[in-house]
Amino acid sequence: MATVVSRSRWHTINSFKRHTALEVHNPEGGEDEISNLPDSILLHILSYLPTRDVVGTCILSTRWKNLWTCVENIDFDDSFLYSSRVFGYPMKVTSFMHLVHRFLQLREKSVIKKFRLSCRVCFSASHVCSWLSTVIRHNVEDLDLCLFVEEPFMLPQCVSSCKTLTSLKLEMNCVLELPTSTYFPFLKILHLCLVTFRDDSSTQRLLSSCPMLQELAILDCEWMNLKQVAISISSLKSLIIDDLPFFGSTDDLNGCKIKIDAENLTFFKYSGYLSNEICLYNISPSANASIHIPILYEKRNQIAFRAVELFRGLHKISAARISSRAIESLFIADIEKDRLPVFYSLTHLELSMELENHSIGPLKELLQCLPKLQSLHFSEGLDPCIHLCEDDWSSRSVPPCFLSSLKTVKYSNFHGNDTEISFLRNLLEIALVLEKLNIVCSKRPFGDLKKQKEVEDQLRSRHGGSVSCAIKFM
Repeated sequence: MATVVSRSRWHTINSFKRHTALEVHNPEGGEDEISNLPDSILLHILSYLPTRDVVGTCILSTRWKNLWTCVENIDFDDSFLYSSRVFGYPMKVTSFMHLVHRFLQLREKSVIKKFRLSCRVCFSASHVCSWLSTVIRHNVEDLDLCLFVEEPFMLPQCVSSCKTLTSLKLEMNCVLELPTSTYFPFLKILHLCLVTFRDDSSTQRLLSSCPMLQELAILDCEWMNLKQVAISISSLKSLIIDDLPFFGSTDDLNGCKIKIDAENLTFFKYSGYLSNEICLYNISPSANASIHIPILYEKRNQIAFRAVELFRGLHKISAARISSRAIESLFIADIEKDRLPVFYSLTHLELSMELENHSIGPLKELLQCLPKLQSLHFSEGLDPCIHLCEDDWSSRSVPPCFLSSLKTVKYSNFHGNDTEISFLRNLLEIALVLEKLNIVCSKRPFGDLKKQKEVEDQLRSRHGGSVSCAIKFM
């Protein structure tokens, strides 16, 4: 996970960057407060700066001359060359590569905990491999590579067998090739972005080489060369697969079969058109899932079958965040509805998109499969163009959870219009055991306390429902 820096820390860092050599020397004769800070604090501040700025501190004074060589977090990024229209552009590319080389050469035996390298402009496979070899010898723990490569890139053997790595992030728009021997004994975090997987064998070798892995993210990667791959890691706790955006033809939905067996998984997120078939096994009841599946109408039946298969593997989870599109994909007219299981363990459901007219029917169908639901959150509210029918929430088709278990409803992005008030009144009338209705107002408040009281009175002027439900505006 990315390090979160407090506002006060960023203030300190930005203040530090504004100091010039003259300011540090303080020609007025005052005390140099920054230079008098302990090394540990100065190094902590420097760890948040781009490395080329860190190196620049060596000219400030004798106190700073060698301090940069002890910084444990290193970040080289050549993206500034993109916008560089100054004279001598080729020279600046050479200068950047020389900076990286000399910096690593002068590190001697000091430890490097985190190394980030982004080469979009001045990529050279030989130089990158040489730099990585040096970094590995310094017992790096966190390695983050962003490489824009035209040819397939072979991950150096020194990286694929590094015994100190705990986090590896690879972003590269090319085929990733792996050495025949790949093993990360202590790797806990693996992020792959824009990578094109070469074949089943090498991909399986990578996914099977991390016995301690806890977090796996596969973002916008190309699976087209694969037929079947298994993610079977008992230590895995978080799995994110993001297949968006989709630019190919609908014929590309053939994809591969991805088998996921992770008994200790606590978080699973999928976003995409299900161009690959995903099968989940042994998912823990304590797992939380987030699912978004846009619908390609040319392939809606195929997507629907795969969506049902995906949700069948999630039937034991306790909480889910689902988009209205994903719910719609489960109830395509041509699909047998009894194929969807009953989610007896799911107690919390969040809807991640605005509820639209064509989403209400599928939502009601899904709620029929959630007999133990306790909490329901409409996180984006209603589509402004929605048109409600009187029988949308009629007593003839009330989901079982509304009669026995639903305790809390949260409605966000509330504007206070008649459609929203009518929608919530209907919910209140059929939710017999509801205890709380929390209404989060939109960024443009619909009114003052008087207006809120008027809305509350309208919501309470209903027939039936829970008599003790508390309505709270937030």
